[in-house]
Amino acid sequence: MDWDKLRIFHAVAAAGSLTHAGDVLHLSQSAVSRQIRALEESLGATLFHRHARGLILTEQGELLFDATAAMAKRLDTAAARIRDSEEEVFGELRVTTTVGFGTLWLAPRLTKFYEQYPDLNIDLMLEERVLDLPMREADVAIRMKEPSQADLIRKRLMSVHMRLYASPGYVERVGVPEKVEDLGNYRLISQNVTATQAGAGAQLIQNLWAYDIPSRLMVNNYFGVLQAVLNDLGIGVLPKYLVDEFPQLIRVLPEVESTEIPVFLAYPEELRQSRRIAAFRDFVQDEIMAHRRKLRDTGLYD
Repeated sequence: MDWDKLRIFHAVAAAGSLTHAGDVLHLSQSAVSRQIRALEESLGATLFHRHARGLILTEQGELLFDATAAMAKRLDTAAARIRDSEEEVFGELRVTTTVGFGTLWLAPRLTKFYEQYPDLNIDLMLEERVLDLPMREADVAIRMKEPSQADLIRKRLMSVHMRLYASPGYVERVGVPEKVEDLGNYRLISQNVTATQAGAGAQLIQNLWAYDIPSRLMVNNYFGVLQAVLNDLGIGVLPKYLVDEFPQLIRVLPEVESTEIPVFLAYPEELRQSRRIAAFRDFVQDEIMAHRRKLRDTGLYD
């Protein structure tokens, strides 16, 4: 099968348009169309349905696109490994983690990382959805639970707990609950139990809701929960690693916390020898150790 035609087919299928694919490939629309027709003739199958709004893959086209997508991922992996020299760290590193961890813990520390590796470009993808590392949607992930995907190297970084926190302004205005049964008199800010999050966090929230709390604010990530707490809206369910950066927040009901939530760094087995991955992994581990030392020195580590 002609590799060049497959490359053009993949671009058309990804773009859904001959014109857009031509722009990406720097080919004319007619040249792209000829290559697609030639590929269809060689396979004896129609790969696209044509209509006014663009192109839609046929069943046979879907099968071929799955194959070319897998090929593209493998080629990306090979190119990444080739780019990793024995002496230098450069190229692109795609990192995925949650909005809260990435925004408040990781991003502020990247200044130091770029000072060490100025030729490395990071694509930081912050979302609660778990990206598919084996299919190379990202190179490395930091997640609040052990990844279940196969063919991954996993490194446990630390453990965190979900706790209750409020701002000084909110406490001054409405006071603090003395026991968990008093939460019905306060506004609770949390993620929804159906949102993508660590199971231990969802269990804690579900347990708190059982106390008939009429006033709630639900946000789909912990960064939003934190912002609401900082702005005096109520008592928030937050992971301790976020609150470490905001020591003015007051812990409410110290006896209430989730079970242990493990934090893992993971990356595909095929990137085991990647110097970009190793540099990032070592940097994150060093920063976690430095953060722990800082908390111990200030008496905030527990």
